Amino acid sequence: MTTLTILIVAAFVIGYLCIALESVTKVNKAAIALLMCVVCWTLLMVNPGAYYPEFSSDDVIHHIAEVIEHHLGDAAGTLFFLMGAMTIVEIVDSNGGFNFVRDAMKTRSKRKLMWRVAFMTFFLSAILDNLTTSIVMIMVLRKLVQFREERLLYAALIIIAANSGGAFSPIGDVTTIMLWIKGVITTQGVITEIFIPSLVSMVIPAFIISLQLKGKFDKEQNLPKSTASQFTKVQRSIIFWLGVGGLIFVPIFKTLTHLPPFMGILLVLGILWTTTEIFHYNTDEDDTMAKRVSDIMSKIDLSTIMFFLGILMAVAVLQEIGVLTAMGEGLNEAFSGNYYVINGIIGVLSSIVDNVPLVAGCMGMYPVAAEGPMAVDGIFWQLLAYCAGVGGSMLIIGSAAGVVVMGLEKITFGWYLKKITWIAFVGYLCGILIYWIERTLFF
Repeated sequence: MTTLTILIVAAFVIGYLCIALESVTKVNKAAIALLMCVVCWTLLMVNPGAYYPEFSSDDVIHHIAEVIEHHLGDAAGTLFFLMGAMTIVEIVDSNGGFNFVRDAMKTRSKRKLMWRVAFMTFFLSAILDNLTTSIVMIMVLRKLVQFREERLLYAALIIIAANSGGAFSPIGDVTTIMLWIKGVITTQGVITEIFIPSLVSMVIPAFIISLQLKGKFDKEQNLPKSTASQFTKVQRSIIFWLGVGGLIFVPIFKTLTHLPPFMGILLVLGILWTTTEIFHYNTDEDDTMAKRVSDIMSKIDLSTIMFFLGILMAVAVLQEIGVLTAMGEGLNEAFSGNYYVINGIIGVLSSIVDNVPLVAGCMGMYPVAAEGPMAVDGIFWQLLAYCAGVGGSMLIIGSAAGVVVMGLEKITFGWYLKKITWIAFVGYLCGILIYWIERTLFF
């Protein structure tokens, strides 16, 4: 390994540590990711000929410009997909489309509420995404459970259920979106083979947590209260089904047209945007302007988009200089190609650091093969989707869902580590075992 390669890797590691320690440094991880990206590419330009010896000194500059554009194009597809999906969900939520979720939770039984929250979060996460679902479910939960001490257990279960639900859907988690857009997993393959392991990884922790919940809530304290809305019930239903139904349609659109997934998202966004504008046409402009799509789009968390951009482009540098390939070969040699162990370790790592760069790194480390574990829908890629998604539940900082719930409910790292980590780990291992049984006996 050359000195320049060591410097690039060191810059990446330092940036990664700063991202992981965001709560300590108080510096937004998006800013660090962007700096890390630029520093890594700048270091590469110090002596680009060392990595592209087949090009002359003049041609290598042009080649790197093409390489950056190629990686930026791959990243842009993921980013536009996320931006479109986030906007769609925000439109549905702002216009009362998720009111049915709150109404479906009516019960005084603590255990019944827990199971309803678990399954609702699990399936919503597969349709929307785990981050958005966590936000929606926490907002609903606050209306249903008044006492914070009780609400923390439900909030922890939301994190586990959201990550498990996102793992078996091609649009449920950023990592599965990345793998799906890359073409290493298919919609049918990941749903068919990962659904049951993901369900097990949610049901077992939910059962364990339910043992800590007894009795009923005080009368009426957890029943939903009505909220005012500019739209009628029919209009809210139309907005909900256009938004959520549209997200479900995106994989079908990709299959039918062979266009990139973000084109399907833009189609759904365009239809939903037009519909809400028509609904707002005969309403009071002053009362509804805050819910117009043009204003809603300003609420999208662009710092998250910038974070993904910085991470994906920084990982691209490691891919270009051959570090990821060397790491992949090292893991294969160390564990004799045992993909269950390799992905199991990746899942544990995803609970410590962000799973987005881990998956991006794996996509660069391991080439897609025509057949075998590395083929499309092979053991490695499907297990990577499961482990990277579900593994993030073991620590509260291990997933976007965990981080957002941590902020909303002020859950401490220590409380989650003591009360929930071992529960999430048991579910994680059981899911891997179920997947192994599936592959051994049925596929």
